[in-house]
Amino acid sequence: VRPRGFLGARQWLSRAMNRCVLEPRPPGKRWMVAGLGNPGLPGTRHSVGMAVLGQLARRLGVAESWTRDRHCAADLALAPLGDAQLVLLRPRRLMNANGRSVARAAELFGLTAEEVYLVHDELDKPLGRLALKLGGSARGHKGVRSCISCLNSNAMPRLRVGIGRPTHPEAVQAHVLGCFSPAEQELLPLLLDRATDLILDHIRERSQGPSLGP
Repeated sequence: VRPRGFLGARQWLSRAMNRCVLEPRPPGKRWMVAGLGNPGLPGTRHSVGMAVLGQLARRLGVAESWTRDRHCAADLALAPLGDAQLVLLRPRRLMNANGRSVARAAELFGLTAEEVYLVHDELDKPLGRLALKLGGSARGHKGVRSCISCLNSNAMPRLRVGIGRPTHPEAVQAHVLGCFSPAEQELLPLLLDRATDLILDHIRERSQGPSLGP
């Protein structure tokens, strides 16, 4: 038997999603933030985007409101941010198919590629380094490549979270799919907080006007 809180959250999300689809909205006042990663592997470097989404949900007070949506094959939560609304998404497909979940949710909520933020790991930046990129190529990231393919656009803003690149090329796969070391885990709380600040500040700024720029 599912707890009452889960049922209540699910019913609320279902009603909210129906309103999102049926009711008109001011342009640029709804945004999606998708944390890319592999479901079931939340503690790995490759799924650090999902860890950022977890912190974002806690900051916005919706950490207990995640609801699995079978249409998107993703976990969804809705949160207000001033006059804007955020759709938080964690795909339940493997990284190289994350784009299918992101694109389906974007269609459901009537969002353009420019209104969809991707949060993902970045090998070419050291652990703790963050960068917000407005569109562009996938740079070899299979999750981003999937999103570009499924959305038929490369315009999505991306928050790249550095995980560092190992010295030896043959160690890259194990590094990416491995868990953070104990020393790295000590840095994670501050990193997740900073990532959350960066993406919320950027969305707030964009929500204040019609511009899609930074």
